[in-house]
This record gives sequence, structure tokens and C-alpha cells, in this order.
Amino acid sequence: MDHPFTLAHFSDPHLPLPAGLVPGSRELMGKRLLAYLSWRRKRERAHNGDRLKALLGDVAAAEPDAVAVTGDLINLALPGEFRAAARWLEALGDPARVCLVPGNHDALVAVPEEQGIGAWHPWLKGDGAWEGFPTLRRRGGVALVGLSSARPTWPLLAGGWLGRAQLARVEQMLAELREQGLFRVVLIHHPPVDPGSLRIALWDALSLRKILRRVGAELVLHGHRHLWIRNSLPGPGGAIPVLGVPSASRGEGEHASRWNLHRISPLRSGWQLSTETRGWVSPEVGFGCVARWSTVIPRASRGARRGAPVAAGASLLSTGA
Repeated sequence: MDHPFTLAHFSDPHLPLPAGLVPGSRELMGKRLLAYLSWRRKRERAHNGDRLKALLGDVAAAEPDAVAVTGDLINLALPGEFRAAARWLEALGDPARVCLVPGNHDALVAVPEEQGIGAWHPWLKGDGAWEGFPTLRRRGGVALVGLSSARPTWPLLAGGWLGRAQLARVEQMLAELREQGLFRVVLIHHPPVDPGSLRIALWDALSLRKILRRVGAELVLHGHRHLWIRNSLPGPGGAIPVLGVPSASRGEGEHASRWNLHRISPLRSGWQLSTETRGWVSPEVGFGCVARWSTVIPRASRGARRGAPVAAGASLLSTGA
């Protein structure tokens, strides 16, 4: 990679229920009923279709090399929602350019794959055939590693987990990508740090954090909490930036709709990661830059011995609000 790679990241669009889709009484049972009542009572007003449309226009104007979407496309996991979201993904862009991982609302209840998430396989899969998670896409000197923390859970719970098999595979994958000298971006819905509460947490986050301490990654991107978040985790060579974005369709408030544009530039000894956060400014302006910062990510040592990581020390240098 001899030029900057640009990666757009947004999350949690929570697409409105498709016009004419009226869930039947058999569909609205258990957790779906609670989610439907929540949608009608408050979430339907909180998520603004026009705001999402404006955000997507701003993303398109930036012409990123790739787009990462970290889940919660839908709300109730109804088959009609999956089909409508597939049409939305088609309009969003070529599956080769748009990388998707699912969120907890996309797995609100168990749905047969052919009626549910199977409609999204072109955007979920890696560079080869669909083989489940983790997924891998190589784009120049960048590797996009997709994880799925989306699992059906009990009512009133919105957490998730990766599971032993996925964790074992991603550790091997990240280690191999390190040996290839690639900039590794991990995409996940639930944040692996600072979950907010146990009810909405990544329940095996500790296992993922241990893997990142051993084999590292250069960047972790997530959604889920509907907050603009800058965090970090210790890796084998320093701090790993962990960045979250609010809901892409959130209409108003302190954490209204935002997205991040990451520029990854190769350096002799690593990479320069420059991030611009773009958020809603006003109806007259639309979206604009609300923050930007930059950090140097050292290149991971190849063939490094597993062991205790270097203390997280690389700072995220903010140059904006």
C-alpha cells in the first residue's frame, strides 16, 4: 500500500419498518413484542430516515475505498425487514466495497437463514465463499476482519458473544495477517471495552481482549451503544484504538447521527491513522467535520513471541472538538 486507504464507518441505521409490513400476532410474541412496543413508543421517533439519507449522501461524496457497517440494520428481525434491508444494501454499494457485520437487533430472535440474514450474505462474506465468521477482506495493505457478536438472547437483554470457535479462528487469522504486515481492522457490533452495563455487554469481551493483547490489531470499530466513543485497548506493541459511532439515523441530541472517515497511510515503521468525524451541523449545512485526530500505529513485529504486551501508551491526538 503506497497511498492512503480510506475507510468510512457508520453503524446502527435501524431502518424504518417497511411500508405495509404489519406484523401478525404470531410474529409479535416474546422479545419481538417488547421490541415492537419500544419501537412504536419511542425508537420510531428517535431514528430519522431523512437524517440517514443525508449521512449516506455525505459518505458517498467522500468516495471512500471501503465502507464498514457494524450492525443493527433492522429492529424486529422480521423476514420482511431482512428483504427490505437487502434492497437498501444494494443501493448502498457493491458488496465488494461494503463490509457488514450483524448487530443484536439483526438477531433479535432466531430466524431461518434463508428467511433472514442469508439475504445479506454478499455484504457479510469475506473475499471467498460464505463460510461464517470471522470473515476476511484484503484491500491493498488493509485487512478487514468481521466478527459476529449477534445472538438471540432473553427478553430485556441486548448483549452478545463470539463463542470459543470464532475466538480461536480470529486469533489465528490476526496472527497470520500480522505476519503478512497488513493493517488489521476488526469490525464488531458490541464494544469490547466499556460496555455501559452487563445487560448490553459483549459477554466474552475478556477473551477477545486477551487475544488482542497477544496478537494485536491496528484498529477496532464498533457500534451498539449509539454513542460517539474513543477508547483503546493494550496490544503487544502499544495501544489499539477502539472507536464507536452513534446511530446513523439518530435525529437529535448530543449523540445525533455521526460517521467516521479513516485515512490509513503507510509509514516506514507503521501507519498514520487520521480520523475525521462528520456529524449533523444544521439543515443549511448538513453534515460537516466535528472532530479530527491522528495517531501513529507502529507496525506489529512479525514472529513476535506471545507474552505480556507493552503497556498501552500510544495517545490519540485530538485536533478538533
